[in-house]
This record gives sequence, structure tokens and C-alpha cells, in this order.
Amino acid sequence: MSFSLRDHTADVAVEASGESLDAVFGAVADGMAAAMCDEIPAEGGERFEFTVAAEGREALLFDYLDELIYERDVRGVLPVDNEAAVRGPGVRDSDGTDRGAGTDAGDGNAAWHLSGSARGVPLDAVEARDLKAVTYSEMDLSETADGWHAYVVFDV
Repeated sequence: MSFSLRDHTADVAVEASGESLDAVFGAVADGMAAAMCDEIPAEGGERFEFTVAAEGREALLFDYLDELIYERDVRGVLPVDNEAAVRGPGVRDSDGTDRGAGTDAGDGNAAWHLSGSARGVPLDAVEARDLKAVTYSEMDLSETADGWHAYVVFDV
């Protein structure tokens, strides 16, 4: 998995690729952290876990990144070393096992689910820039011959 930061008018964009949906989601989240901080400490901070559900694949990516921004603000940490496990229609593990999620028993609508974790580096331990929000502007989440591609613009 990999990511790169892209200039985007007054905003910043992250372009990422990965062999799986899990990998590309994690790469976009790591790119978001890199957009907020030039030097991310290799150690420090505690891992935290969370879940996200949405009606579609792109909505899940949006809600995942939005949740990380929320966790940053509430916990006072920079979420780094991001890991994501995506379940949804047609999603398969590397061994071919169907990882489809079905419908969420809680609201009856969400067919896409993510279990995520991140290492939360305290914001007072880094020089972090503010990143206000994730946007749907020009968002792309598409399957390629090599895996998955994502492009996400963030409001700064």
C-alpha cells in the first residue's frame, strides 16, 4: 500500500493504492496523517479501535476518515499506523472467502462495515497542522488491475 499527497487548490488531496480495500483505506488514512504532520514518531501513543457503517463503499471511506478526524479532536491525538478491515457486498479475503456484510441489524440500511484501529500519537508531541474535514469533491474509490485506487480531497 502506498499514498502520495497532491496539491489541490486551497485544499490537500491524498492519492493511494493498495492490493485490497483494507490496504487502500489504511493508506488513505496514513496519507491524511501525513497531510497533518511532516514527522510522525515511530513510537508512542496507544492504539484505539472503532467501527464504522455506511450504505456504500465511498460513503464508508468518507465516514472512516471523518471518524479519524473526530477521534483526533476528542482524544487529542494524531491517528497513525492505521489499519482497516472492510466488509461489504462482493468483498473477499485473499483466500477467496466472502466477507460480505449483509444488512446492519441496527438500522437496516448499512451494507458496508469497517473495523479500524490506529495508534494515537498525542498532539502535544508533534507539530500538527489543522485538517478540517474530508470531502466528497473528486473522491474516487475504484478497483484496478493491481488492486484498488483512492483519491480523497481534504479541506484545510
